[in-house]
Amino acid sequence: MLANSAVMAAGTVVSRLSGFVRSALLAAALGLSLHADVFTIANTVPNMLYILLAGGVFNAVMVPQLVRAMNHDADAGEAYTNRVVTLAALFLGTVTVALVVLAPQLMSLFLDARYDDPDRAAHLDSVITFARYCLPQVFFYGMFVLVGQILNARGRFGPMMWAPIANNVISVATLVVYLLVFGPARGAELNGPFSGGQELLLGLGSTLGIAAQLLILVPYLKRAGFTFRPRFDFRGTGLGHTMRLASWTVLFVIVNQLAYTVVVRLASGGTADGGDGTGYAVYSSTFLIVMVPHSVITVSLATAILPRLSRRAADADLAGVGTMLAGSLRTALAVVVPFAAVLPLVARDIANVVWGHGAAAEGFERYAPSLALFGPGLVLFTVHYLMLRGFYALELNRTVFLIQCAVAATNVAAAVLLVRSVDAEATSPALVGAYLSAYLVGAALSYAVLARRLRRLAALGGTGGPGGLDTARTVRFVVRLLVAVAVATAVAGVVTLLLGGLGERPHWALAGVRGVAVTASGGLTFLALARVLRLQEVTSVVATLTGGLTRRLSPGKRG
Repeated sequence: MLANSAVMAAGTVVSRLSGFVRSALLAAALGLSLHADVFTIANTVPNMLYILLAGGVFNAVMVPQLVRAMNHDADAGEAYTNRVVTLAALFLGTVTVALVVLAPQLMSLFLDARYDDPDRAAHLDSVITFARYCLPQVFFYGMFVLVGQILNARGRFGPMMWAPIANNVISVATLVVYLLVFGPARGAELNGPFSGGQELLLGLGSTLGIAAQLLILVPYLKRAGFTFRPRFDFRGTGLGHTMRLASWTVLFVIVNQLAYTVVVRLASGGTADGGDGTGYAVYSSTFLIVMVPHSVITVSLATAILPRLSRRAADADLAGVGTMLAGSLRTALAVVVPFAAVLPLVARDIANVVWGHGAAAEGFERYAPSLALFGPGLVLFTVHYLMLRGFYALELNRTVFLIQCAVAATNVAAAVLLVRSVDAEATSPALVGAYLSAYLVGAALSYAVLARRLRRLAALGGTGGPGGLDTARTVRFVVRLLVAVAVATAVAGVVTLLLGGLGERPHWALAGVRGVAVTASGGLTFLALARVLRLQEVTSVVATLTGGLTRRLSPGKRG
C-alpha cells in the first residue's frame, strides 16, 4: 500500500512544487488585495461547481462501484464503465453550457454586496468575464476525475497524480507571459479591475491547463485495458444502485459547498473596500501550502486503500476494514502532526519566499497568520477525511451526509461570528479559525461514529474479529508521537531564536535559508526520536521513500 502511495505521492510533490511557482507568480502579478480576488474567486468557482455537481459522486462512489462491477460482471465491468462515462459526459456538457450562459447570476452568489455599488461596476464586469472564460473547466474537471477513478479502480494510481503538473506548467507559462506583457500590478492597479486583454489571457490560460490534464490521462485508459464506447442503454443496468448511493453524496456535497459559498462571500468582503484587508486570495493561497502533506500523504493513502477497503467491506471483513483504516490514519498523522507543529515557526519565512515578490512584496506578512492557523486544522481534517473513506467503502453515504451537516453548520456559524468580530485585515485568519472549529467537530464525530458502526456490524455477522478502529493502539501511538513532536518543535524554536538576527523582513533567499534550517532541525530531531520511541509508522514511510530512491539510483538491482 505504501509503495502504491509513494508513486502517487511523487507525482503530487512535483505537482505541488509547480503549484507553488504558480502561486508565487500569481501574487507577483496581481498582489493580494481586490485585484487578486477578482480573478481568484472567478477561477475558483468552476472547481467548486464541479465538486457540487459531480465531484463527490466521482471521488466517493465510483471506485467502490467500479471495483464491484469488475469483480462481479461477466464483462469485468466494461459495459457499466462505458455507460457511466457516457452519462457523465452528457450531464457535464449540458450543465457547463448552462453555467456559462448564467454567469452573471451565478457570480452574484459568491460576491459581497459591495460589488453591486456603482464604483465596483468594472470589477463586477471583470469577475463575470473571467467566469465565462473559466466555467468550461467544470466539464474538464469532471471528466478528469472520472477517468482518473477508472484508472485507480484498475490499479493505475500514478497518472492521475502526475497529470496536474501539465496544468501548472501551462498556468506558469500564462503568468510569465502576463508579467512580460502587462507587468505586475502597482499602486491603484492593486485594487482595480482588469482590461479585456488581461481577462482573455488569464481566463483562457487557466481553462487550457485543466483541459490538458484530462487529455494526458486518456491514453492511459487503453493501457489499463479499457476502450471507451458510448452506451446509452442506461435503464436496468445497475446504475440505479449507484445513483441511490450518489444521492446521499450529492446532498453531502451540496451542504459542503453551501458552507464554502458563505466562506467565499465573506472572504470577498475582506478586500471589497480596497486597502490592506485579507480576502480569498490570501485564504486560498495559504490553504494551498497547508494541503501539501495532505495531498502527498493522506490523499495518496486514501486513494490506494479505497479499493482494498471496498473489497474487505464486500467480504464482510470488518476487522480488516478497521485495521487498514487505523494504520493509514497513524501513517498520515506521522507526517501531518510534525508539519502542523513547525508551521507557526516558519510561516513568515514561507510567506516571504513564496509571495514576497512583485505586486505582493510589501504585504507578504499578511499571509503568515492564516498559514500558521491552518496547521491544527489540517490535523483535524486528516482524521475526518480518512474516516470518510471507511464510510464510503461500507456504503454508509447517508451517515456521511449527516456528519457533514454538523461540519458545515459549525463552519458557517463560526465564520459569520468571527468575521463580524474582526477588522478587514483579519478576515482570512478568522475564516481559518472557522475551518478549524468545523473539522474539530467533524473529526470527533466521524471517528466515534465509524468505530461504533464497525463494532456493531461485526457483531451482526462480520468476519475476521470484533471490528472497531484499533483505538487503543492509535492512542498509544499518538502519545508517543506528541512527545517526539514536542521535543522536535522545541529544538526548532531554539534555532528560530538563534537565527532571529536575520531580521523580520530579510531578503527572501535568507528567509528561505532560515526556514530550511528551522524545519531541518525539527525534522531531524523528530526522525531520531521516532526511532527511539519505535514509531513504526514514521520509519515505514522513511524506508519506503529511501527504498524507492535506492532502486532508482541502482536500476540493475531487484528488490
